[in-house]
Amino acid sequence: MKKRTGEILSLLDAKYGTEFICYLNYETPWQLLIATMLSAQCTDARVNIVTKDLFQKYPSVEAFADTDLKELEQDIKPTGFYHNKAKNIIACMKDIRDKYNGEVPSELEDLLSLAGVGRKTANVIRGNIYHVPSVVVDTHVKRISNRLGLTKNQDPDKIEQDLMKELPVDHWILWNIHIITFGRTICSARSPKCEDCFLQKYCKEYKM
Repeated sequence: MKKRTGEILSLLDAKYGTEFICYLNYETPWQLLIATMLSAQCTDARVNIVTKDLFQKYPSVEAFADTDLKELEQDIKPTGFYHNKAKNIIACMKDIRDKYNGEVPSELEDLLSLAGVGRKTANVIRGNIYHVPSVVVDTHVKRISNRLGLTKNQDPDKIEQDLMKELPVDHWILWNIHIITFGRTICSARSPKCEDCFLQKYCKEYKM
């Protein structure tokens, strides 16, 4: 690990702590899987509002697998892209019911075989449910890892590979947790609060 990266991590740890936090509300692995699928192009706060009723209406993998597509579309409409999300959720839950005995798989290859599950979603499950060190690349991680010079790539898979090389394993999951908070409060996409930023000296885009 580069000295510079170590300094960035120390500052983030000091500011935000080292506790593993998930910003999506869930009680079971399949609930986290669905919540993560819904969070694509949608805020966690909005997803949590939707899933509060959703998980009461559909209390099991089977309930989602057997539901009517049009009905589910209306239930998840506030999260956006609801046609695709509803289709994928039903197909995904059918696979979990039929191929995996109702259990969300832990292996990356198995997770990626599920409808609507990409590397980001798979790594959220592996990190939060199975505690397998995983790098989750969302929009905040993509933007800020570039700004801080930890990657020069825009492709999420390449960014994931860069961060796995750059970050110590014990910070793979933490990086996402810290950077979500940092991205929401300080380093936003459109109007970052550069003057208030405790990482400004490490930023490639900060102009003195």
